[in-house]
Amino acid sequence: MKEITSVNNEKIKDIVKLSKSASKRREESVFTVEGLRLVAEVPSERLIEIFVEEGFLEKLEAASAGDGNEKNVMRLIDEAEKKDTCFKVNQAVMKKLSDTDSPQGVLAVVSMEKHDIAELMGESGTRGRAARVKAPFILIMDRLQDPGNMGTIIRTAEGAGVTGILISSDSVDVYSPKTVRSTMGSIFRMKICVSENLPEDIERLKSKGIVVFGTHLNGKEFYDEDFTGAAAFLIGNEGRGLSDAVAATADRLLRIPMEGKVESLNAGVSAAVVMYEVLRQRR
Repeated sequence: MKEITSVNNEKIKDIVKLSKSASKRREESVFTVEGLRLVAEVPSERLIEIFVEEGFLEKLEAASAGDGNEKNVMRLIDEAEKKDTCFKVNQAVMKKLSDTDSPQGVLAVVSMEKHDIAELMGESGTRGRAARVKAPFILIMDRLQDPGNMGTIIRTAEGAGVTGILISSDSVDVYSPKTVRSTMGSIFRMKICVSENLPEDIERLKSKGIVVFGTHLNGKEFYDEDFTGAAAFLIGNEGRGLSDAVAATADRLLRIPMEGKVESLNAGVSAAVVMYEVLRQRR
């Protein structure tokens, strides 16, 4: 295992830039994952490098006899050592690498898994794998800006059985450290496609028989609709909702009913309400 002791090491500087820069992540098609629980979720085939604090490594070795996260992380460390891509660092270097106030002692660099819209529609995707889905259940996010909201929605989407997520390119970066943390590992399991032209891609979905529903204050009663067929759901910006161009693509606009003086819900909460009603109907 290689050892890095200086915060001025060029590799350390490069990883710090990767954590802070969305453009660098896109350019290199990699992102960082931090902490025992999240690193334990990393698929071994997507691991590029792993950095572990010396004191934390000792704790891992002592606890890795069981079947928990420690064992999974030790397995990744062993695999990285064979490829000469495992680095032991001191506390100062780990603090430099970390995006949090209290570093957890392990950080991994992971390759992105890119999906295209064909996969979201249940067709053969970029990797040539057929991924037929009887009734696609797609979530579409338009200009979402809060990384916590984005991550929470991705995590909830996995729990609700969403088959794919389409995100406008002007939304917050899916692979920012805060977004990744908020997904709690779902980032590795959900099919996510970033769209450079969201209205155009929505029309592609519609051409395949997928009904597009938009959450909107001027929509009809949400609970009156049937969501058991192929469907996609538009979730708009936290403050401004859906853009006019995206709202215009919806086959139907829906409104979540509100009691009292509440006018709208947080984007993450709205998405959860929608997703779990779809799951309820499909069960």
